[in-house]
Amino acid sequence: MSAPVYPVAAGQPILILKEGTSRSKGREAMKRNILAAKTVAEIVKSSLGPKGMDKMLVDSLGDVVITNDGATMLKEMEIEHPAAKMMVEVAKAQDAEVGDGTTSVVVLAGSLLEKAEDLIEKDVHPTVIVEGYKKAAAKALEILGKLAKKIDPNDDEMLKKIAETSMISKLVAADKEYLAELAVKAVRHVMTEEDGKIKIDLDDIKIEKKQGGSIRDTIFVDGIVLDKEVVHSNMPKRIENAKIALINAPLEIKKTEFDARINITSPDQLKMFIEEEHRLLKEMVDKIVATGANVVICQKGIDDIAQHYLAKAGVLAVRRVKQSDMEKISKATGARIVNNIEELTSEDLGTAELVEERKIEEDKFVFIEGCKQAKSVTILARGGNERVVDEVERSLRDALSVVRDAILKPAIVAGGGAPEAELSQQIAQWADSLSGREQLAAKAFAEALMAIPLTLAENAGLDTIDIDVSLKAEHSKGNIWAGVDVFKGGVGDMMKNEVIEPVMVKEQLIKAATEVASMILRIDDVIAASKLKEEKGGKGESGPEGGETDFD
Repeated sequence: MSAPVYPVAAGQPILILKEGTSRSKGREAMKRNILAAKTVAEIVKSSLGPKGMDKMLVDSLGDVVITNDGATMLKEMEIEHPAAKMMVEVAKAQDAEVGDGTTSVVVLAGSLLEKAEDLIEKDVHPTVIVEGYKKAAAKALEILGKLAKKIDPNDDEMLKKIAETSMISKLVAADKEYLAELAVKAVRHVMTEEDGKIKIDLDDIKIEKKQGGSIRDTIFVDGIVLDKEVVHSNMPKRIENAKIALINAPLEIKKTEFDARINITSPDQLKMFIEEEHRLLKEMVDKIVATGANVVICQKGIDDIAQHYLAKAGVLAVRRVKQSDMEKISKATGARIVNNIEELTSEDLGTAELVEERKIEEDKFVFIEGCKQAKSVTILARGGNERVVDEVERSLRDALSVVRDAILKPAIVAGGGAPEAELSQQIAQWADSLSGREQLAAKAFAEALMAIPLTLAENAGLDTIDIDVSLKAEHSKGNIWAGVDVFKGGVGDMMKNEVIEPVMVKEQLIKAATEVASMILRIDDVIAASKLKEEKGGKGESGPEGGETDFD
């Protein structure tokens, strides 16, 4: 398709857009965008819920990811269509904001667009649909606030149930109770209170991965685990009552910034040169040892001679540690990261009950344990193979996120599609109070919410019509927590079944899905520049031969 051309009175065409640009507008553009977004929703739909299926994603290098986490799936897929990319962004935003509900948000957004498409076919203007959706979303959040049950943020048993629910659909479901306990323990350790407000930074929880063993070999460490080994074979491998120095400077002789040449004409000069180097390195080590440090964690390199002197002094040293790990060790042990060895004092040292090198499978790790009031901790994730370990990590991140959500906003709703079914019924009744065509949009919003429980039922092999009828019947009787019990194959009270989710996740789900659906519905013109085509000479070309971008 060539660039859009507009004739003028004189009969001469005016070229407005660049050659090779494609354009679709009006109903056609909307249909394409809605179709692209719905296709993304269809891809992830089958992975929703405990009976959902996993996806195997193989990238161009042959690396494999097996998961049913919505955000991970969409991140790994190389999606081209701009409207479909917006669905990927909404899943990422859900993941970043609350850490769970990533598949649900895409399914709900796809359902909202599907219902909107039916209304557009009936000549309801997209702006009217967007307004109706926004009013319905606001009403849904209001109803959700009334439905939510308050909980005690210090009730660890309740937090464990919330963490278990987030993992019930994952590969690790069989070990969810064990992992949920670790998640609650980790969040409790990094929780702080400032000015009466609780703060939880999940970056303070390090998840270190090591394949081998089983999922139940995953452990919580009250401190930091480094995927490093002690630098010198003669150094102690275990230090109790450790005094830790964190050094962000090389324990090496600095090279000059400009090219320098030293002419050595005799063996004596060479000997003096080497001795001077040794003396400087020994001075560095003596300075560290004088502070009382018996463990050195260095972000840069450690010279072989410096290693020798440290080993002689009985100091355990680790080198080339990541900046993020240095910061975590600092939070865990109370040590201050020092950029200049000359400035190191005993006050800069951190403390830990034990620093020890341990061998796990074929690799060595350094454990820093027993930190007083550790504000940074580690979970060492294990599993039979690399894919399992990766999924354990993803599941733990979800569990940590929902526990944090429940502490920051201590209110819960049931899972299993129960709140969506209740909201659907209440919004359908409330829609009658709206005038004009917005009422149709609000009713469409109510119908779209049923996509969550019906997808859960479909993935469990249940009859969606029977479930739909049963759910509506139960909710009309006032059973607000009636949801899809995929294990018993019917409708049940999900609160009694202890399928519990933080209300924060549901609120974000409704907000994010409504926003992305509204944004896609408001687009009525797509103008796409042609892609650059690589020539043999390596230069890009964007003329007609460059091929046009067509997002069919």
